[in-house]
Amino acid sequence: MNYQTILVEDSGHIRTITLNRPERRNAMTPEMQGELFHVFENTASSDCRVLVLKGAGDAFCSGLDLSVLQSMNDKSAAEYRTDAERIARLFLALYELPIPTIAAVNGPAIAGGAGLATICDFTLATPSSKFGFTEARIGFVPALVSAFLTVRIGGKHVRDLLLTGRIIDAEEAFRIGLVNEVVAQEELSQRLHILAETLIANSPQSLKATKRLMAAQHKAWLDLAVAQALEANALSRETADFREGVTAFLEKRKPVWGNGSRAKPQRH
Repeated sequence: MNYQTILVEDSGHIRTITLNRPERRNAMTPEMQGELFHVFENTASSDCRVLVLKGAGDAFCSGLDLSVLQSMNDKSAAEYRTDAERIARLFLALYELPIPTIAAVNGPAIAGGAGLATICDFTLATPSSKFGFTEARIGFVPALVSAFLTVRIGGKHVRDLLLTGRIIDAEEAFRIGLVNEVVAQEELSQRLHILAETLIANSPQSLKATKRLMAAQHKAWLDLAVAQALEANALSRETADFREGVTAFLEKRKPVWGNGSRAKPQRH
């Protein structure tokens, strides 16, 4: 299949997906999300034994594309729900993939991009990498990513990242367990290859069974958390703060927050 926003390459037992919108810092669009989901589904039933996720150019993924943000205030509640469900399916497909996954983060990984990077089993970063869940800065609720982030690092660190919306460097991300290793930029490819080969040397059936076991241990909680996240996401997009946050971001000004009340219904 020919993809428009990603590159897919198989080499031996390794499948590499490259987010391929370097001119937009690999920002996500519905098209990219759909293509990623298709590859994740295909990979789950393939002979691949390791999946690598990386970004073209000098960024991993900068979050939602500006074109998506520009249309948000014009969408209906049903359209908001569809958007959220698509992202939830994408994150779950990556989390539940039956083979080991590695994110090679070579630059900023922000919002949904940080979600993709940290849902992977292994996250390798370079000193120039940055991570941030910045949704609260523009009136969003980082609902979906909160569920997966809680599984990954839990507790106080999740509250810190989500409530402050601050961007952290690779060293802090390593310290709190958001990434596994920080390696020099020129050594990233080699370290990635070594890790992938280490995984491939292990029993593929054992790795699949281990991943299924770990996913099952959190499944009941995660299913409920994702359902709650979808509801929180839908409700948040009806608030005045959401509309003001998006508008302020697009107008490149500081938002003027209200009290978070629901916005007046929009006609569609």
